[in-house]
Amino acid sequence: MTPPQRAQTVIVGGGAVGCAVAYSLAEAGRKDILVLEKEESLAAQTTSQAAGLVGQVRSTVEEVKLLMWSAKTFERLQADSPESPAWRKVGSLRVAHCDERIDELKNLKNVADEAGLETEFIDNDRARELWPLMTFEGVKAALWCPSDGYVQPYDLTMSYAAEARKLGVEFKTGARVSGVKLDGGRVAGIETDQGDIECEMIINAAGAFAYQLASSVGIELPIFPVRHEFFVTIDCEGIEPTLPVVRIPDSSIYVRSEVNSILVGGWETGSLSTDPRTVPLSGEQPIVEEDWEVLEFLGENVLPQVPVINELGIRHISKGWPTFTPDGRFIIGESSKVKGFVMAGGCNAHGISGSAGIGRHLVESLIDSDPSPYVKNLSPDRFDGDWDWNEARKKAQLMYESYYGLPH
Repeated sequence: MTPPQRAQTVIVGGGAVGCAVAYSLAEAGRKDILVLEKEESLAAQTTSQAAGLVGQVRSTVEEVKLLMWSAKTFERLQADSPESPAWRKVGSLRVAHCDERIDELKNLKNVADEAGLETEFIDNDRARELWPLMTFEGVKAALWCPSDGYVQPYDLTMSYAAEARKLGVEFKTGARVSGVKLDGGRVAGIETDQGDIECEMIINAAGAFAYQLASSVGIELPIFPVRHEFFVTIDCEGIEPTLPVVRIPDSSIYVRSEVNSILVGGWETGSLSTDPRTVPLSGEQPIVEEDWEVLEFLGENVLPQVPVINELGIRHISKGWPTFTPDGRFIIGESSKVKGFVMAGGCNAHGISGSAGIGRHLVESLIDSDPSPYVKNLSPDRFDGDWDWNEARKKAQLMYESYYGLPH
């Protein structure tokens, strides 16, 4: 089936962010929305490669509230939608192995308190009750957030899409975008391999191709795909899907259950990024080969906390290209350079956990007459000035490498 020849709003990208934006806009009353996805199914690219962690504890009140909105949305979809997002509100632990990390956890708790997010410090005995196969060796403090959890990214995306369809949103998969039509400096349509579509607004939720789509209309944005990997073990006795997520920042790793297996991921110190200028909009991202040095790094770092990991084989390795920006913030909102061209990208590995919040803030940026200072701060216009490509790429990679870094 070919896509319609006209839609008021076209969303490019059928991952979690694109589908969340479609759902949020439709809930806000917007009509005539079309989502285009170049793959044959939704959630087939970066979304499918995500670990699905949902952590609301962040360093600013605005970020905490964005993620609280996402978590509440996941809970609502879990209760009300016939397409379950597979949301598990199992809680999370963030642990400290050094005094500086304890100070960070105290600051994070203060921010959470200000935002209205429930957290508490618990002792190691209580932590071991929550995760019996984890030693919590050398842990000096543990911050518990009972409303955190994890979601299955594919299921979440299908849940967004199902709810959006109820509100009239159309979806077209297998439609590859090749360009954007402008008229008088504003969006007039979009070109695909299945024909052109007239539209008044394009929302760029193209993930690892967000740079290319923006560049096609003359908007240069520092959005860099950075490699991320995690592995899932074979089944392990004592592992259940109800176990909380555990973040171990001093070892640069995170751990959660995956049904009856253990999922281990983290942030490598020598990150690998691609130059989006070398990949055409109509092309494909480079294939990510397994990097066994990185996987060994993850395994070695988790071993002191989960000794049983040494006895388990690897069942699955996930790898992909989440995008990072040099300032670590989302890029959300309409560009003043090209009217009708709207960004919903640069997710900095928060695309799943932040998807509902991104949708909410995008609606705010488009519909509210006076968006909040935080939403204004996410505008693509912040990159209108001169910036150095190589420096921006280094900073984006550093955002990845220092994801669990201590604040300076």
